[in-house]
Order: sequence, then C-alpha cells, then structure tokens
Amino acid sequence: MMDQIVIAEILSMLFYSVIGMVLLWIAWKVIDIVTPFPIIKEIEEDQNIALSILIGSVFLSIAIIIAAVVLS
Repeated sequence: MMDQIVIAEILSMLFYSVIGMVLLWIAWKVIDIVTPFPIIKEIEEDQNIALSILIGSVFLSIAIIIAAVVLS
C-alpha cells in the first residue's frame, strides 16, 4: 500500500514538473516573439545586464504563479 502511494507521489511530481517546464518554455517563446529585438543577442553579445535581470524576474514570477496554480 505504501509503495503505491510513493509511486503515485513521484509520478505526480514528475508530471507537474514537466508541465511547469513546458509552460515556462511557452512563456519564453511568447516573450521572444513579442520583443522587437533579439533577446539572446542583447544579453550575450551586448552584455545588457538590465535585460538579464528583467527576464530573470519575469521567469521567477511566472514560476511562482505556476507553482501556486499547481498547489491549489
């Protein structure tokens, strides 16, 4: 009985992790399409620290929202 519960918990954790990563990837693609300039070029070649911090905070806020939805 306990083995079935543990397996179910592991499978649900993997399922929600994959869904969270897919949603973050979709958010990245939307942000990349909406911006009028190439984000990767700005961050890597032009060393735009402000853009890096902005994109990081956007991903963090989206991850918090996804976690709240999954936990509810």
